[in-house]
Amino acid sequence: MKTIKQFVRFIFSQKATIILLLLAQFAFIIFTFFNLSAQFAYLNIVFTIIGLALTIYILNQHTNPAYKLVWIIPLLAMPLFATVAYFILVNQYGTKKLRQAHLKKRIETRPFLMQDEKVAENLMKDNKNVYKLANYVNKYGSFPVYQNTTVDYFRSGEEMFAALKAELKKAKRFIFLEYFIVANGEMWAEIEDILVEKVQQGVDVRMLYDGMVSRLKYRYDKKLREKGIKCYVYNPFRPMISTIQNNRDHRKIVVIDGHTAFNGGNNIADEYINKIVRFGYWKDTAVMLKGDAVWNFTMMFLQMWEIVSKKDFPTNYDKFRLDKKDLPAIESDGFVMTYGDSPLDDENVGEMVYLDIINNAKDYVYITTPYLLIDNELVTALGYAAKSGVDVKIIVPEIPDKWYIKSIGWSYYRELMELGVKIYEYHGFMHAKSFISDDMTAVVGTINLDFRSLYMHFECATYMYNMPCIADVKQDFADVLKNKCRELTVEDCINRPLVSRMTSAILRTFAPLL
Repeated sequence: MKTIKQFVRFIFSQKATIILLLLAQFAFIIFTFFNLSAQFAYLNIVFTIIGLALTIYILNQHTNPAYKLVWIIPLLAMPLFATVAYFILVNQYGTKKLRQAHLKKRIETRPFLMQDEKVAENLMKDNKNVYKLANYVNKYGSFPVYQNTTVDYFRSGEEMFAALKAELKKAKRFIFLEYFIVANGEMWAEIEDILVEKVQQGVDVRMLYDGMVSRLKYRYDKKLREKGIKCYVYNPFRPMISTIQNNRDHRKIVVIDGHTAFNGGNNIADEYINKIVRFGYWKDTAVMLKGDAVWNFTMMFLQMWEIVSKKDFPTNYDKFRLDKKDLPAIESDGFVMTYGDSPLDDENVGEMVYLDIINNAKDYVYITTPYLLIDNELVTALGYAAKSGVDVKIIVPEIPDKWYIKSIGWSYYRELMELGVKIYEYHGFMHAKSFISDDMTAVVGTINLDFRSLYMHFECATYMYNMPCIADVKQDFADVLKNKCRELTVEDCINRPLVSRMTSAILRTFAPLL
């Protein structure tokens, strides 16, 4: 039964449609080549002209050059396939409608996400470069920076899960959960039991999960609602051609009573806490926040909740704010900026934060990421940092969850290593997404170094400046590097089999789509 469902899903998927269009193009080329019909030759001329016109149009669009290349090559080489695919996939009504809904919600909620000028003033006095970044994120991402926040860092999914269960059990008012993947297993079973118990105690429990990759049973959201858990599925899979299918909700957020939040790479599935083994030991990281910076995650969840639930009514957002009496006074000289990134606006906030860290690093930048498929801007920034004397180290997984992603990654490894960047393979699966620089700045969140995270998905992360837990992030990186990694070399890239190198080169052309 499972195999049949998977087959049906594939048949009605966007991937299957694209394959059929490609096969049609190949057939068209063959027919044209043998001059079977003057009509086919005429159509080829027509589509070639259309392809050239679209190429000129795309070249003049304000989009990432990598995405332009993905369209331009097929438009020139296979005009029939590419023009049909372009008109089907680009500028769809559904995408425009969703974009408008997010823009409207962002405008409506902006008054609830205003920057505390005293905090901004304190940051400017402390570090003008970080202040400039915070000003950008506030102005173009609508997420202010905060003080009065503590952050605990977790080195593994197991550590995070233990803390999460303990905090969920303390909830008195509300619990919000938003996840990319939720799968049946021990982890979800324990969380679900706690949520049901909290509902029975009168706690407002709400949950969002992505409709493409979550591995719960069909219409599981209905079963959760029957148990009293308010639940919606973000962008559920539908057998239709739509670019909306690419805009997944990759965020991982838990908010408890407005005073506590969790954020990081961990989804709710047993591999994330190593109850099952899929790709060796699964290394992930997360943070727990308490204090003022939790508010951004609260609003992030409520914005998405109202769009997905399609409830067009005013929300009393203030009732979900932190109640100061729930937490003791927090004394910290540090700053925390919790922020999100949307694929439906013109700002690549996630990438800009990463670029800012790289460009302002003085001594080192250490990075962990499961995928390394990056655009020219990031390659240039990383290369310049390394050339200028900054110690740039990146840890990637030795065992990939997607073979073709690692194959493309190898093409970037050599390029970056020749620029002076050091790359290490983790003996297992490295799923953590973290940046740390100069003992003062760190980011832990959901944003991978690949095109999907940087451009296509809804993402979120926690930026920390001058926070005590940054030392823990650095120590974790050092321990992993020393005990569980091997450094790659240019020779490793050169000595790969010819077929592997050719596969990497070909697949890299399509990296923005993978």
